[in-house]
Amino acid sequence: MRRSSRAFVLLSLMRRGAMWQGEGMPDDLDEVTIRIAQVDDAPAIARVHVRSWQEAYESIVPAAHLASLDPETRAEEWVRHLETGPHDHVRTWIAESQGTLLGFVTVGPSRDEDARPREREIYSMCLDPGTWGHGVARHLARTVVHEVGGTFPLALWVLAENERARHFFRRNGFQADGTERYEDVGGAELLQVRYRRG
Repeated sequence: MRRSSRAFVLLSLMRRGAMWQGEGMPDDLDEVTIRIAQVDDAPAIARVHVRSWQEAYESIVPAAHLASLDPETRAEEWVRHLETGPHDHVRTWIAESQGTLLGFVTVGPSRDEDARPREREIYSMCLDPGTWGHGVARHLARTVVHEVGGTFPLALWVLAENERARHFFRRNGFQADGTERYEDVGGAELLQVRYRRG
């Protein structure tokens, strides 16, 4: 099973321990708010998106591809995505603390040919590297499971080499279903594994 890499967003959970404090990161992440993303959030989402990819996939995705990621271009894409609000059952939630965007998750109908009836897919989950290890991903995952997973089965794709992300999803009730595929990301054919819950 294959699809265009432009239509696929890799999960960008941390691969190793936190290496740096993100610019403008709050010192205390105890108060994290989860809400539906608005168009005005697009620039902050784009910055997190790019930072997350560049840190999480440093030794997996080709360096030239990671270096080419541009927050301004990505922000334009996010504006287009968010302008119409939730559509086709696609929703993006953000996590923020003290007015700073920490991460986001996007969920919509499964794009897989063998999707189960009404199955939803986590298209992307990205965190600012400065938040890694502070429970932000857990807050986002719990929101998705509460808002979507109680009604619909959930699926996601994760890089086979991203063992930390795989461990995170296993801890949150997802199990690999044995389905794998290769996807072209920045000129590299990377193995991905599907996880499901519900």
